[in-house]
Order: sequence, then C-alpha cells, then structure tokens
Amino acid sequence: MAGAPFTMDLGPLVAAVGQAAAQISDTQRLAEAIGEALVAGTQDRFERGEAPDGSKWPASKRGGQTLMDTGRLKNSIGYEASPALVVVGTSAEYAATHQFGAHIEAKNAKTLKFKVNGKWVSKKSVDIPARPFIGLSDEDVAEAKGCVLDHIARSFGR
Repeated sequence: MAGAPFTMDLGPLVAAVGQAAAQISDTQRLAEAIGEALVAGTQDRFERGEAPDGSKWPASKRGGQTLMDTGRLKNSIGYEASPALVVVGTSAEYAATHQFGAHIEAKNAKTLKFKVNGKWVSKKSVDIPARPFIGLSDEDVAEAKGCVLDHIARSFGR
C-alpha cells in the first residue's frame, strides 16, 4: 500500500473475543444466579400475598397472612440449576393444593375437622382456592435478563 499505511494486529482482539465466548458459554453460574433471583422473587410474593401475575391471593379463612402460618411453604422454595436449565419449585407435599386449588372430602371419618379463627369446625368437604406462587412475574423476567447481561459483561471483563 502506498502512502502512509497503518497496521493493526487483530490477534489480541480475536483472543479476547475467544476468551469471552468461552466464558459466556460457561452458563452454570448464570443458571445459579437466575435460580437465586427467581427464588427471591417467589419468596417476595409470599410477603405481598400475590400470584406471579400480580393478582392478590384469595384471603385465608383461618385468619393471618395467606400461606404464611408457619412460613414452611415459603422457605421450602428452592431451585436446581444446570448449564442449560433452571427449575424453581418446592417438594412440600401440599404445595400443589395451594398452587392449583383442590376439593377435599372426608375419607376416613364423617367430617373434616380443623380450626378457623381459634374455633373447631367440621365439614364434609372443603374447597381450597388456587393461590399460585410458582411462576414468572414481569419482575422475575427483568431480573433474569439482568443476570444474563451481567454474565455477558463479566465475560468481557467488566
């Protein structure tokens, strides 16, 4: 080339991009960060008494804060993460009843017996309304996107 040439060696840039690409493809940490964020979002919804779509849960007839008598369900929320998947849920045996609702009938006795506002009540059956707690809210999606952007930025050394 005639005149005043400028030469730029792209080797270091190619090496940096290759290193960043390798770090970006290591998604285990990303999956764990997303899992932690989704668990925190789910537990926050317990405090607010709302479903992932933002709707309020039907009030508990037993009094107190809905689904929070002992905090056991809220505290059982966890996640499993692999490089390609994040699963958020609970192993609490009664979780599906609250997530989806249920109709419960007495099987081994004439009636079901339980306390409501400190008084014993007997019923042949009860309907438990759905109080969804597992799912993605708009806040959860935004938090997960933030985790992805942080992962990419860290991969490029930021």
